[in-house]
Amino acid sequence: MAREQLETTPVTAEPAAPAEFAEPIEPTRSASGLSNFRRSTKRRPFRSVVWRRELVKLASFAIVGTLLGWMFGFALLGCTLAITLYLGNHLRYLRHLRLWLAAPKQHSFPDTSGIWSEVFEALQALEMRNSRRKKKLAEIVAEFQSSTAALPDGAVVLGEHGMILWFNRAAQALLGLRASHDIGIRVANLIRHPNFTHYIASEIYEDETEVPSPINRAVSLSLRIIPYGNNQRLMIVRDVSEIRRLETARRDFVSNASHELRTPLTVLRGYLDMLDPETREGRSLAAWRMPISEMRQQSARMESLINDMLKLARLESDAYEHKQELLDASMILGRAIDDGRAMSAGQHRFEINVQPGLMLFGREVEAQSIFSNLISNAVRYTPPGGVIRVSWWDDAEGAHLAVADSGIGISEDDIPRLTERFYRVDVGRSRASGGTGLGLSIVKHALERHEGTLRIDSEVGVGTTFHCDFPPHRAHRESATVPIARSG
Repeated sequence: MAREQLETTPVTAEPAAPAEFAEPIEPTRSASGLSNFRRSTKRRPFRSVVWRRELVKLASFAIVGTLLGWMFGFALLGCTLAITLYLGNHLRYLRHLRLWLAAPKQHSFPDTSGIWSEVFEALQALEMRNSRRKKKLAEIVAEFQSSTAALPDGAVVLGEHGMILWFNRAAQALLGLRASHDIGIRVANLIRHPNFTHYIASEIYEDETEVPSPINRAVSLSLRIIPYGNNQRLMIVRDVSEIRRLETARRDFVSNASHELRTPLTVLRGYLDMLDPETREGRSLAAWRMPISEMRQQSARMESLINDMLKLARLESDAYEHKQELLDASMILGRAIDDGRAMSAGQHRFEINVQPGLMLFGREVEAQSIFSNLISNAVRYTPPGGVIRVSWWDDAEGAHLAVADSGIGISEDDIPRLTERFYRVDVGRSRASGGTGLGLSIVKHALERHEGTLRIDSEVGVGTTFHCDFPPHRAHRESATVPIARSG
């Protein structure tokens, strides 16, 4: 009976701490007192004598009871009463054990000897170990909470289904959380914004999402969720309002400066165009032919740079919107290819594979920027005699544009930086061909506004392929047609 009570009575334990804060625990220890007693006897073999003594004690009770009963002519009754007295003593100890398991702090073990002394000693040792472990864990948790409370960024611990379990002071200030009301509430019920609702429902937390503060719409918050432990998540909240203000100021400065530069540059180009006829042979400014020609080229490059800066500033501006419509992508791509051929001046071979009737839902100006910049970039970095391949098709994953060249190629170290402003792989070649260093940055931002992605595959000395992938809902087939392939 004692064995069954010990094996079936559960011992409650405090919830486990996160793995990074948990104290190393000895492998596979049972919470059962009997299991600890068995390990205790294995560690201290001489205690197995207690078991033999207990058996001797039981036999002694039975013999004494039998002898006393025999003296009165009831030997069996005397043995039964003696064994019952022995078992009653065990039941008394079981009662003490049951009371202690129910309320360890309110009850203590009685003084005893024998097997129950061994059991009570093992349980007391287990209780002391758990108490030390809980104290150590509480210290670690308290240190963690005090350190996260001092963070300038908000930290919110989320449990199952996004329920708020804990948050620091910064999160309280940024999100307007209240410990007395918001603990146990789903965070999606407090941050009601489409961006965050989609972010937390997707359960894909590789990136961040940005939402206005629930208590101050003028404050922009960046939210990132980090999964950890057993279906728990840590949400980091940062105030990015100052960063957004600086970005807005930068865009405004670039836009205003570009507009201010455009006027004097237009005047300068006008006078240079007027002077150009006078630089011909036999004219008054024939000696100035090279300087004026160089000034015209550089002013044209400056004008192109200013136009690209204005275009990029408009793409980055949230206020920049154009009506979206179904576009004849084949026609827009054809114009871009014609411009590329004019720029190539017959020095490259073009291979075109365009699926006619494939429409793109978007903005024509931005689609033209994507196509033109990629094709002009291929012409610019492909030596004379090279091949430029342009493909436009769709499949189950959406619409795709691929512009491949047999040019100089790009090293793996340069690929991640290609879409940065003014970054050039070959500065001399880009400037000589009129490149501004903003083309791929414009492509990236225009693709983002069409929910597309840019992929780059390249090998030095072999060539580069730029892939533009548009989501399926932006691709529309006008009719079932056979792709047209042509070269020239």
